[in-house]
Amino acid sequence: MKVAGLGFRAAATVADLRAALALTGHEVEALASVAEKANSPAMQELAQEMGVPVIALAEQDIAGERTLSCSPRIKARFGTGSLAEAAALAGLRHSQKHSQKHSQKHGQRGGICRLLAPRVVTADGLATAAIAERLEP
Repeated sequence: MKVAGLGFRAAATVADLRAALALTGHEVEALASVAEKANSPAMQELAQEMGVPVIALAEQDIAGERTLSCSPRIKARFGTGSLAEAAALAGLRHSQKHSQKHSQKHGQRGGICRLLAPRVVTADGLATAAIAERLEP
C-alpha cells in the first residue's frame, strides 16, 4: 500500500496538489495530512477525483517523525522536518491500524513502512508531496 503525504500553503489549489502528486510518479491508495489541510476544499476535491480516502492526522501524530528532508519552518511549526514526509508515514501507520483486524483474521502481518524518496516541491513552492509504502513481509 502507498500513501501520499501532502503539505501546502493556504493559497494552493487542487491543481497545485495534483502537480505535487504527479511529481512523485506514483499511484496511491490514500492521501494524508494534518487535519486542517486534510479538510481543505482542495485536498477533498483531489481525493474525490482520485477516488481515495483522506487521512486527517492530529499534529501530535506527526511531531517527532523522522524525515529525509528538513524545513526549518516546518520543524518549528510541527516538530518534524517535512510535513509531507511525516504525513505519508503517519498516514500509512494510521491505515495499518485500521486494517490490522482484517490482517489478523487472515494471518497477515503489518509490514515495514518507508518513504520512497524525499518530498517533492512544486515549481511555485505552494505544495509538497511524499510517498510512503508498506512493504509486505
